[in-house]
Amino acid sequence: MSDLEQEFLDNKDKKKDKKRLFKILGDFVNVYSKLHTLPPAVSIFGSSRVDENDQYYKITSRISKILSDEGYAIITGGGSGIMEAGNKTANISVGLHIDLPDKQEINPFVKIPLEFRYFFTRKVSFIKYSVAFIVMPGGFGTLDELSEALCLVQTKRMGNFPIVLFGTSFFEPLNDFFKVMLKNNYIDEKDMSSYLITDSIEEAMEYIKYKGMQ
Repeated sequence: MSDLEQEFLDNKDKKKDKKRLFKILGDFVNVYSKLHTLPPAVSIFGSSRVDENDQYYKITSRISKILSDEGYAIITGGGSGIMEAGNKTANISVGLHIDLPDKQEINPFVKIPLEFRYFFTRKVSFIKYSVAFIVMPGGFGTLDELSEALCLVQTKRMGNFPIVLFGTSFFEPLNDFFKVMLKNNYIDEKDMSSYLITDSIEEAMEYIKYKGMQ
């Protein structure tokens, strides 16, 4: 390859990087313009693959209603399943929707929809506008969001941020793996107390209030 050809390719890559940078900025500008007056919010994560007959769908709807009645906005990923359940009973319902190859539609209960090009800008927005996370059973996306939150608490990028893992039978195996990490000194004992695993809506609500006051 000649020097001229290499220079052409380098300039082409720089143009792509500049376009990508503007798209990233566009995500942040869009979310700030719509959410800068949002009241304290709770983000709810979980599987998109459940329907309204699923027990965790029903529980999510109840939790969302309780939080909404106490003045919280509800933020979800804006899709189906657990996300739909969270938006369905929320007074202030936000959906941070990501453009994916399978063209998942935003659910009809989202009152403040936002579209994202990048996962990382979306995750930043979840964290910036939330005062607590509730994590319901889910797949890789749910695990990714949970890991992000746990890492930020561990590294003190967030304060006493309540993280509730709802569904003991689902999350206890993950908790056992965390214990293996602890045994190998990959995390500290205090990291094991940075979240709550529960099957009780009442306990989850009290935990969010208690951690929020610390």
